[in-house]
Amino acid sequence: MIEVERLEKSYGFARALKGISFRVSKGEVIGFLGPNGAGKSTTMKILTGYLLPSGGRASVAGHDVVDDSLAVRACIGYLPESTPLYAEMRVDEYLRFCADIRGIPAGRRGAAIARAVELCGLSRVTGKNIVELSKGYKQRVGLAQAIVHEPPVLILDEPTSGLDPNQIVEVRKLIERLGQEHTVVLSTHYLQEVEKSCTRVIIVNQGEIVADGTRAELMARQPAGAVRLCVRGPEASVTAQLRELLPAGTPVTVVARAADLIEILVDAPPGGVPLEETIARLVVKNGWDLLELQRQRATLEDVFRSLTMQRQQEALHA
Repeated sequence: MIEVERLEKSYGFARALKGISFRVSKGEVIGFLGPNGAGKSTTMKILTGYLLPSGGRASVAGHDVVDDSLAVRACIGYLPESTPLYAEMRVDEYLRFCADIRGIPAGRRGAAIARAVELCGLSRVTGKNIVELSKGYKQRVGLAQAIVHEPPVLILDEPTSGLDPNQIVEVRKLIERLGQEHTVVLSTHYLQEVEKSCTRVIIVNQGEIVADGTRAELMARQPAGAVRLCVRGPEASVTAQLRELLPAGTPVTVVARAADLIEILVDAPPGGVPLEETIARLVVKNGWDLLELQRQRATLEDVFRSLTMQRQQEALHA
């Protein structure tokens, strides 16, 4: 549905995109991530026809974004970060206006609007002026205008920006439903949205793609974290025997204590004899009470920070 090949964009001497390439297949929900200024919005504006690329090419549903821009726009539903709403219009008037400019035939217009209203949960507010709506409902109206013409591709730029936690959950559920019927590219700073809604993640940093894969594939690139255990036993004996048991130099840190209950982090890499089994045998051997033992798992946030901070450090030392 989307093909991007060696795409470049420069603003004077500043290179916002440095030859990125990726593909999005039909039915995928892509999380497009990156720090501020990474090139996310520039990429989306090129895909939607708002900007011309400086080099490379991009196509949507087989249509080139430069040579066949109008056909591309007809295939796309776009929600930019600043929701494009006419505040003085009623919700139903606005959606009729959007259906009209999208070229939906008069005979199908009512059904198309009703579908968008139902999907976006707007039935209670269709008679209200947009200015009266909460931020969450305004975002829903923005999503409704993006899907009213039933486009095969949805491009959503920060769809939950500025919403409260309840509104974020509501809009996230809506995006998950839309992902069942559309190919979706979702740009966001909320990694939890990506973890819950996206089938694949693309991370861009300083105009370059630094990772592209499923969440599981990206997590596999990140080493496992420390082992955390809660033990009821004499602190000095527990820590001393752990240090004797583990490879020399392995950090063993008491992070909390209450009476004879201690919480310890053992920072050792995975591999070899499972560290958890080794620690469990030691605890059982000494008759201590083991309340908790688990290896801390890497998160998508860990992967994101590792990839983007690494590039920033490389740039500083270049």
